[in-house]
Amino acid sequence: MVAEEHHVAHPKPSQYVKIAILLAVLTAIEVGLYYINNTLSLGWVNTAMLLVLAALKFIIVIGWYMHLRFERITLSRFFGFGFALALSLYAIVLVSFGVLALNR
Repeated sequence: MVAEEHHVAHPKPSQYVKIAILLAVLTAIEVGLYYINNTLSLGWVNTAMLLVLAALKFIIVIGWYMHLRFERITLSRFFGFGFALALSLYAIVLVSFGVLALNR
């Protein structure tokens, strides 16, 4: 007996353009945060906002361009674990270099 496969329609080209525009807007926000930080000296708040934007862009890219949202949950967990591991390592490096000070 053959199990019936469930196929989800892939996004249309116009949806890819919309996602590309969204990624460009998020990148512009990141650049803006850099210049705002130089003016206002936001410190760790700026770093946290940039990390959140990076995570959001990562999720958008793997979900839409890598079609991860159409795959099995195991593959999503694999990418999620890798992202959590990379984010943890990045946080450790930021704390080590004093960008994120834990006692401020």
